[in-house]
Amino acid sequence: MIAQLLPIDIVLENETVLLRSLQTEDLEHLLPFALHEPTIWYYSLLSGATEEGMKKYIHAACEGRDAGHSFAFIVYDKKASAYAGSTRFYDIQHEHKVLQLGFTWYGKKFQGTGLNRNCKFLLLQYAFETLQMERVEFRADNTNTRSVAAMKSIGCKVDGVLRSNMPKPKGQHGRRDSIVLSILKDEWFSEVKGLLLTKIES
Repeated sequence: MIAQLLPIDIVLENETVLLRSLQTEDLEHLLPFALHEPTIWYYSLLSGATEEGMKKYIHAACEGRDAGHSFAFIVYDKKASAYAGSTRFYDIQHEHKVLQLGFTWYGKKFQGTGLNRNCKFLLLQYAFETLQMERVEFRADNTNTRSVAAMKSIGCKVDGVLRSNMPKPKGQHGRRDSIVLSILKDEWFSEVKGLLLTKIES
């Protein structure tokens, strides 16, 4: 069970960032992003915009954790002394040693600060070295160039594009093509871990 592998009180941290389990009580920390930063949710299939939207977002995250197929974290920026956003493991397949890393978003002032690289290092280290995963997968709207560039910058390799993979977020017409990227366990140890360490320590 995921609860045995990822206990409710798990904390991943370094000098820059702290990640802990997202709880319903965290609404107060994330509400400003729901009310005042609508652009965060443009590509999101599960929008946290508006107070009601954020309540549903957190509720769904907690349900996924309880069901054992995902685990959401709230992100705290230690240098700014402020909550910055959220990220999660999802589609966790223990039998195949595979999971996806996504649902990642940060408030505008935390973007481009190096926070994401620190988060990804801690999450990937936990996935490969504690959970013993063989593959960590990432997906995004193929037109979300900022997100795709961020994933490539941490060492993700492109597997391909799933054409007309799913409907676009509510309010947008048509269907999206989803780009699929991944990092394999041997790549983590041979190149990606060192690359990320260099980036976060520079």
